[in-house]
Amino acid sequence: MKRLQKILLTIFLFILCPVAVAPFARLSWAEEVNPYQELQQLTDVMAIIRRNYVDEVPLKTLVDGAIHGMLASLDPHSSFLSPEDYKEMQSDMSGEFIGLGLDVTIRDEELVVIAPLEGSPAEKAGIIAGDRVVKIDSRNTRDIENVMDALRLLRGVKGSSITLTIMREGFDSPKEFTLQRDLIKIISVHSSSLEPGYGYLRIAQFQATTAAEVARELTQLHQESPHGFKGLILDLRNNSGGLLDQAVNVANFFLEKGLIVYTEGREPGSLLQFSAQQRGTEPDYPLIILINNGSASAAEIVAGALQDHGRALLLGTKSFGKGSVQTILPLRDDYGLRLTTARYFTPKGTSIQALGITPDIVVAARQGKLVRAEHYSEKDLPHHIAATGNQETLKKNNGVKKLETGEEDNQLQYALDILKGRNILESVMKGPG
Repeated sequence: MKRLQKILLTIFLFILCPVAVAPFARLSWAEEVNPYQELQQLTDVMAIIRRNYVDEVPLKTLVDGAIHGMLASLDPHSSFLSPEDYKEMQSDMSGEFIGLGLDVTIRDEELVVIAPLEGSPAEKAGIIAGDRVVKIDSRNTRDIENVMDALRLLRGVKGSSITLTIMREGFDSPKEFTLQRDLIKIISVHSSSLEPGYGYLRIAQFQATTAAEVARELTQLHQESPHGFKGLILDLRNNSGGLLDQAVNVANFFLEKGLIVYTEGREPGSLLQFSAQQRGTEPDYPLIILINNGSASAAEIVAGALQDHGRALLLGTKSFGKGSVQTILPLRDDYGLRLTTARYFTPKGTSIQALGITPDIVVAARQGKLVRAEHYSEKDLPHHIAATGNQETLKKNNGVKKLETGEEDNQLQYALDILKGRNILESVMKGPG
């Protein structure tokens, strides 16, 4: 028993003590009243399992299981990463992997789609945000314990087939969707001119090169409008987030000064502030941001910052509400730890965690790939962390104008109509000459 306690204590000390790349991860056992007392029950249970369980279980299996359970009890986004999962997460940030292109989470023991990636096999097959994945091939998803296990099942060899059994509001019974895995190469940014002088900029995900791609696309849009730029629509719908620094850099294009976002956690290293700089700021043309309840995390940082500064009008539906920061920590033997270390706040001190951002004009989507029959958000996830800070700016639903139309991608059409209407009104008010 004593040997087992020593082994476990060594393992827990390694996880909780400082890691070279994570200066904020500083826990002192001296601050604990009695760490052995807290660990005693765990070591007792593990010893009983090793001695009495029907089959022999390796100690490493039990320890890994204990760590998985410990992190799962914290919040939906903290997790213990196997070497395979750790490598997979790193490849995700590179913007290229083989799979279906589904961003998923677990809610009430169900695997739920946050958003399909643009142009992915999942989107082409008609899978939409809010779909509940009942089965992956013949496996019931209620047996899946965490998101990384689900992603491992969804990914595989390029060209191989997989059948997803989907339940959706409006379905009488679950339906099967058969897809082929493919190389998912996420195109983070693309743009187009909707009409002379009116630009459209779409950001699908915030990756390592997103800000540079946005700069390139903005330059192209300006070149396509030689007689002047009258307005821009920034589309962040179904953008599930990505890298914090890229979100900050994108917001910086549209702000000359002021706070963009700040983070607060328990450790000094998690107390960060990011402010705009005048250099490289776009002209002060009208800007509309499209969001929906597939817009999360880094997308909400951009939308929240530009809304708080009055730089952009937000149009669409309430965002997902993921206002927490995860840090990836390397562990020994190529394992990793994904840990929620801070909450982020908009410039006015608003935490959107589990609440989301309410657009200035609420417009329900009527385009098939954007429709979500139910509003599913961060607050629906088990063990979600609560919001803190100023919540007043989130309580502005009274008086919000709700609009509906049957046009294809009506949200985009409304945004364009608003931009054009503003310019017409300004021209009329200026008068002739």
